[in-house]
Order: sequence, then structure tokens, then C-alpha cells
Amino acid sequence: MRTEARVVVIGGGVAGCSIAYHLARLGWTDIVVVEQHDLTDGTTWHSAGFVGQLRSTISQTRMIMYSSALYAELRTLTGLEPGWHGVGGLRLATTREREEELLRQVSAATTYGLEMELLSPAQTAARLPMLDVADVRAAGWLPGDGYLRPEPLAAALAAGARALGVTFATGVRVTGIEVAGGRVRAVHTDQGRIATEAVVNAAGAAAGHVGRLAGVAIPIVPIKHQYVVSSSIGDVGDIPTVRDPDHIVYFRGEGEGLLVGGYIRTPDVCWPEDGAAPLSTARTLFPPDLAKFEESWASARRRVPALRSAEIDRVVHGPEAFTPDGEFLLGETAVRGFWVAAGFCVHGLAAAGGVGKVLAEWIVDGQPEFDVSHMDIRRFGAHAASRSWATEKALDAYSRYYDIVYPYTEWSAGRPLRRSATWPRLAPLGASLGEKAGWERVNWFGSTAGAVAERPAGWAGQVWSPAIEAECLATAATAGLFDQSSFAKLDVRGPAAFLQWMCANDVDKPVGTVVYTQLLNTRAGIEADLTVTRLGPDHFRVVTSTASGVRDLAWLRRHAPSDVTVSDVTGAYGCLCLWGPLARSVLQPLTDEPLDFRFMQARQLTVGPVPVLAQRVTYVGEYGWELYAPTEYTLTLWDLLVSAGAVPAGYRAIDAMRLEKGYRVWGSDITPETTPDEAGLSFAVRADKDFLGRTALLAAREAGGPSRRLRCLVLDDPQTVCLGTEPVRVNGEPCGRVTSGGYGYRVGASIAYAYLPASVPIGTRVEVGVFATWAGATVVQDPLYDPSHSRIRP
Repeated sequence: MRTEARVVVIGGGVAGCSIAYHLARLGWTDIVVVEQHDLTDGTTWHSAGFVGQLRSTISQTRMIMYSSALYAELRTLTGLEPGWHGVGGLRLATTREREEELLRQVSAATTYGLEMELLSPAQTAARLPMLDVADVRAAGWLPGDGYLRPEPLAAALAAGARALGVTFATGVRVTGIEVAGGRVRAVHTDQGRIATEAVVNAAGAAAGHVGRLAGVAIPIVPIKHQYVVSSSIGDVGDIPTVRDPDHIVYFRGEGEGLLVGGYIRTPDVCWPEDGAAPLSTARTLFPPDLAKFEESWASARRRVPALRSAEIDRVVHGPEAFTPDGEFLLGETAVRGFWVAAGFCVHGLAAAGGVGKVLAEWIVDGQPEFDVSHMDIRRFGAHAASRSWATEKALDAYSRYYDIVYPYTEWSAGRPLRRSATWPRLAPLGASLGEKAGWERVNWFGSTAGAVAERPAGWAGQVWSPAIEAECLATAATAGLFDQSSFAKLDVRGPAAFLQWMCANDVDKPVGTVVYTQLLNTRAGIEADLTVTRLGPDHFRVVTSTASGVRDLAWLRRHAPSDVTVSDVTGAYGCLCLWGPLARSVLQPLTDEPLDFRFMQARQLTVGPVPVLAQRVTYVGEYGWELYAPTEYTLTLWDLLVSAGAVPAGYRAIDAMRLEKGYRVWGSDITPETTPDEAGLSFAVRADKDFLGRTALLAAREAGGPSRRLRCLVLDDPQTVCLGTEPVRVNGEPCGRVTSGGYGYRVGASIAYAYLPASVPIGTRVEVGVFATWAGATVVQDPLYDPSHSRIRP
């Protein structure tokens, strides 16, 4: 056994082998991969190996597309065949709703540069004659899909890693992770100690157990997943993979039979919560449960008549690692140097190459090429340490894996969890609730007084209410009241020089100043979008989005010197936002202090008996304040404001109004892959001071500026509403994609934002691919609403 290594990778499955290979390719060759059995003997070996390149996000799609391109490289380097079968894939639609989903996927494929063709039932039958297509309305054909054999792929990756100097230690069990001073120091095994300062937990279904050895809660839920192999139905050849989500079944050729799998509606966890180490036995399988598999098997026999005379020849019922939201878990944990790459939700083989690439880049360079923030383990808060919560969420996500997910759909599992102090007032007001990072938040209230809006066409109208329009118009005419207590709030204490370095804008301002700014990475990509309020000479309040709090806290702490502390105070303060032309009329009678402070200023007030930090900030483009009160006062503050005439409103109204004002959303409009100059946020950058990312930003400016810019589009048909990811083309050529969209009720227009070539000027006519139909639109100058900003600076 080695006694030290630069990196120790725990887990010899396909992910661990890929990470080791990619690290070595970047020059980090002092690596030990530790596997308690033989390579692939955990969960990799029994994978069905389906590779569907089109995923729900562009980053996942790019990762899987990269994986497919990796195989030729592995053949050249190792001389081994990685087990790739590029047979193409069919996705069937048997309902009108599923056909709409296919149409949206065709548009998404165009955005991602992925080849996808929509087939008629006759064309589907011609592509795969064994199918019964009597009920098929359409099918999507993806020629780049296929499947992988798990063991050849892992063997090729391991051989590639060995050729570059990586050491593999099999039959070695990890018994402990040594942590000191908040960072990993060594891995203890049954064959000795390996000193290291970087550990990658790629232990699959055992990743949660390995995390606990380091004192880290990793929300991995091992769930039983089952597939079968039929007896012979003749020479099936290299048939395409088939997914029939309306009937929760998928299949492909396997010898002379078919491999048939599905996502059952009543899944089970693999092991009870008794602290036992998962995967302690090599090639773990569970007894068949054909009663639960009956729906998928019956669906396969209906779809493939040849199966009706076949029997089940073999059952594979094994453990798979799932997460509470069905997304991968990647990134560094709160223990420095302890990384995670797990929770692949049955897609580990498909994404293995991309996972290895992004994690290796992240470890070596500090950030990956692709935006993987939605896979970042830091998207979860402290509640994810609860096994019961994680299990309930993961089982729910598994059970509806093949369901059509309309935008703004809300799920009930694991709720309610985090509740604002205003919770008792919500039900009587008919609140329609959503959830973000465990927080219960109002989407809209039940009242539709004054609403005349027509339901948007298509998917945009599936989860919608005319109350959204009523709340937008009430805010613009009177004063809307929004509970944004879920805002993440971080207190930074120490010399101002720290935040001056971290923030692109100048935050070394007088006490009481609010600054809108971004935190950039070394490539000038936007890691965070937030406000910084100076509360004292060495005291700053950072306010960021609900879902970004844990991630932004980690980013600041990672860079903080010893004389700076960063604390999460989210739960200590509620936040009620009072916005609208009558906001002053509502608030002034409740306080003795004058409300004469300017936009982007903050002041301590007493509102009734409630101590409040009032910040003249808006996210809807109307005059008003963000009012921060200690949590125990927040309900009293709500009651005071409602009694004084404020109109309760929800998050869907906020989103509609922020579109009209051109306010960006981190995670869609702006990401670690976009710069302030590309996003139209140059006004929030002070280039005459030094900050993280400045070198890259100035280099891009000196090279001629950004090649693309975020542009506002207004669609010709106000009933056609974009939801994000739609392709945009100019003169018939795809050249961008929609980042976010919606309807603006104050301006009466369907609005979308998209990154387009910088050479595309204002006024250009473009087309947007909405459900595979090209809709006309015009590039316009933003913001559409109140471009002079007169309404926010009275």
C-alpha cells in the first residue's frame, strides 16, 4: 500500500476510474484509487448502460455528449474497446401531452446542437419493425444515443489512468477519513494509512457511509432498481434503445432477447437506517420482486408483440444511488479537500466521462468548464443531513421519474420544512405555495380581483393563475407586500479589503450604503449575484438568493483570510418587501423616522414597535424597501403593513415584473460561464480597483469585448410564452438560446432573454423555437418597463 498520495479516490466504479483518468490527464498523476472489492463490483457492474444524450439541462447534455466523444480517445490510448454501442434511440409519445414534451425536446436539441428528428408512427415502425405503434402519436429519434457495457468502459478508463501513472488498490476497505483543522488529512484503510489533502468520494450507493467517516452528511439514498432480460425472441441485432415513458418502460437488445427496465411507482430503499456499511458484499443484488415489476413488463409485452410468448430469463435487482432532487452530487464539501462525485440516479455510465472531466477541472483549476451549479452538493442546506427527509424526497423523485414535469410544478414530499414567521397568515389568504431550498414560499394568493389575463398558451399556462396579473397590477398601482424571508443572509465581519477583493463593484462605501455586485471566478464568470450592505466599519450584510446561500457562503469562506468571519444569519431575520407607488404612504404612518433616504441606502427604523433595517432596494422596478426584522418580530410587521393597506403578493408576480425591468436571475440568465460584460452588468463593475476575476475581464475587453450579449426579445404573439432553453435563430441560423422568459403584465408583452452574437443589433428580427415551431420576435432595448428608472427614484 502507498502511504501517501496527492489524491485518493474512494470507489473503483466507472466514476472513480473516470475521475482518476481525467486528473492524470491534467498532470495530477500521484493518485491512488481505493476499491474494497474489484473494479466495478459496487453498482457499476449491473448497470443497464443506457445513454440518452438529451438531458434536462445544457450542462448535463454537454457532459454526456463529451462522454460519447471520449470513447475514440480511449481506444487509441489503451487499445481497449470501451463497450459503446451507438445504435441510436427512440422516445415514444402515446398521449398529446407527451407529444408536446417531444416537441419541446426537439427545440432543446436544436439549442444544444444535438441531432434529433421527430418521426411519425409509420416512420417509427420502419425504424424498428418489432414495435406495435398502434397507439404511438410520434417518436423522437436521436442517432447519437446508444448503450454501454459497464465493465469494458471501466476497464478502458482504468487502463488509461494506469498508463498515465495512477495506482489502483483493490480489495482495500476504507475504515476512516482523518480530518484536522477543517480539512482532510488522510484516508485510513484496513491495510494502512494514506496521507493526502484531497479525497474524492466516488463510492456510489455507499457514498453516504463514506461521507459520515469524514463527518460530512451526503444525501445519497440507495434505492432498489430492477430490470429483466427476456428469453430468446430471435436475432434482434443492434436495435435502437427505446424509451416509452407513458408506460414507464425502457428496453434494448441483449443477445437474442430484450433487456427491459422501468421506474416503479412504489420504490424501496436498499438498506434500513441501521448504520451498516452499504455494498459490503461484492456485486450485491436483491431477490427479484416481479410483482412490482409487472407494470413495466406488461407494457413491454404490449409494445413488442414478440415478447408475448417470451419469458423472463434473468432478473437484475440492484442498488442505485439517488438524490433528493434527482440531480447528481458533485463538488467540494464543507471539509476542505473532501470531494464528492455520486448520486448519478442510474445515469452513471452515460455521464461518466463528463463527470470525470468537470470534477478533475474543479479540483485542479478551481472551477470546471461547464456550469454545474445545479449539481453542486452545496445546493442543499443543513436539512439534507436528515436521512428521513432525503429518503422521502428521493423515493418521490424516483417514483415520478418518467412523469411530464411542467414548469412551476410543485411536489409535496418532505414538506413543509422551512417556514417564515408569516406562515399563519398564508392559508386564510388562499396562498398557493411553492418550495425553494426547503422554504415554503407563496407563488400567488387566491384573490383574482381585477384580473383579466388570458391563460398563456401551451405549457406556460399549465401552472398559472390570473392572480399573478392582479398582483403585478396592484403592485404597480398601490403597494405590494412580498415575503422574501427565504433570502439567504450572510454576515461578513472583518476589514473591508476582503469584500473589496471578492466583489466586482466597489463596496468600500459609507455605513448605510447598499451595493449591487457580482462575485467572479478567475475566468470572470459570475459565481454569485447579490447585494452588500455596510452596517458598520467592519460589518457587512450580504443578501443572496434562496437557493444560493450555502454555495455563496462556501465561496466566501474559501477565500476569507483569518481576520474575516462569514456567518449564515438567514434564520435570524425575516424580510418583507414593500414595493409600489404607495409604499411610502403605507410605511410612513407606522414610523417616526423620516423616509427620506435615497435608492441603494439603508437605515435602521422602528416600524410600530418593530426594529427594522430598511433598504431602498427593489427587484420589481417599483419604489419601496426591503424590510429586515428579527424573526420574532416578522409576523407583527406583516400585520402592521397589511393593516396599513399593503397588498400581499407572491413570487410569480416578482418574476414577471423582474423580466420587464431586465433584472437578471443567477443560474439561468447569469452563471459561472457568463461574464458581467456579456450579461449587460458592466455598470456593476469598478474596473479601477482590483478584484477576483479582473484580469480575465480586462483581457476580454482588450481583445475586443464579448462575442455575445444577453438580449431582450419581445415575441410577436403575446400568448406564446418562453420557458427557457428555446433556440433562437437569425436569418434562419440558430445562434443562441433563451435563458428565461415569461409574460410582462405591466407592458402587455411576452418577454424572453437570450445570449446572441454581439453583432446582432437592437431591432433585429429573430425567430424563437417554441415547441418545434418558429415564432417571430424582435430584439429590443431593455428594460421594457420604466427605462428611465423614474419609478424607483422618486
